Amino acid sequence: MAGPTTAQRGERQQKSSGPPPARRLRRRRLRMIVILAVLALLLGAGGSWVLYGSAWLRVRNVSVSGTDVLTPDEVREAAAVPVGAPMISVDTGAIEARLRRKLPRIDTVDVVRAWPQGIGLKVTERTPVLLVQNDGNFVEVDDEGVRFATVSQAPKAVPTLELSASRTASFRRFGTDRLVREAVGVAGALPAAVARDTRTVQVRSYDNISLQLADGRTVAWGSSENGRAKARTLTALMKAAPGARHFDVSVPTAPASSGS
Repeated sequence: MAGPTTAQRGERQQKSSGPPPARRLRRRRLRMIVILAVLALLLGAGGSWVLYGSAWLRVRNVSVSGTDVLTPDEVREAAAVPVGAPMISVDTGAIEARLRRKLPRIDTVDVVRAWPQGIGLKVTERTPVLLVQNDGNFVEVDDEGVRFATVSQAPKAVPTLELSASRTASFRRFGTDRLVREAVGVAGALPAAVARDTRTVQVRSYDNISLQLADGRTVAWGSSENGRAKARTLTALMKAAPGARHFDVSVPTAPASSGS
C-alpha cells in the first residue's frame, strides 16, 4: 500500500499545528480590544461616580476676593452657588450672569473651581468717575458712562455732573446719554492733581464743558476731544500762572488764563 503523498503530508502538518500565524495574531488583537473596551467602561463608570457621586468632590466653600464697597456676603448671596452640588456640575457662566444682573457695581467677575471642594469668586468693582444728583442721592457713573449704583453720600474726590443743556440744540442732537459720556471722557482725561481738586463737571453743550475746582478756580475744557493735549496744556498753564482763577484749554494750541 502506497504511503501518503507530499500534499497529504502538508495538510496533516497544517491541521496539527493549528491556524496560520496571521489568523492567531488577529484573534489576539481582537481579545485585547475587547479587554481594553471592558476596562474603559469600568474606568469611565468609576470616574463618573467620583465626579458626580463622591462626597469628596462636592462644593463646601465659596470664597470671595476683590471687593471694596460690596461685602463678601453680598456677593455670595447674589451668586447663589449650589453648596453641596458636585463640583463638576457647577455652571460658572450662570453664576457670572447672576452676579452682573443682581450687582451692577460688579464690572468683571471670574468664577473658578478650587478643587476639591471650593468655588472662588474674583470680583472687580466699577469705579465712579462722576456723580449725578438725584432726589438727594447720588448716582455713580463709571468711565464707560454706565450708571451702576445710587448712594446717599457722595464718595470723596468724585466730581458731580451738572447737565445744563436740556433746552439747547446740542441736547436735542446728542441726547443725555451722549453728553454724559462726553463728560466722562473729560473726567478721565484730567491730570491727577486737577482731578483731585475738581468738584463739578458742567456740561452746557457738546463742546462747552467746564470744571469747577475746590478753591473756586474754573477751567474751560470745551469738548472731550484732544483730551491728552488739553491735560498737558492745563498742567503747564497752571504752573506758568499759579495765581490765575480761570483757565481756558478748549483750544490746546491757544490756551489762556485770567484773573488773580
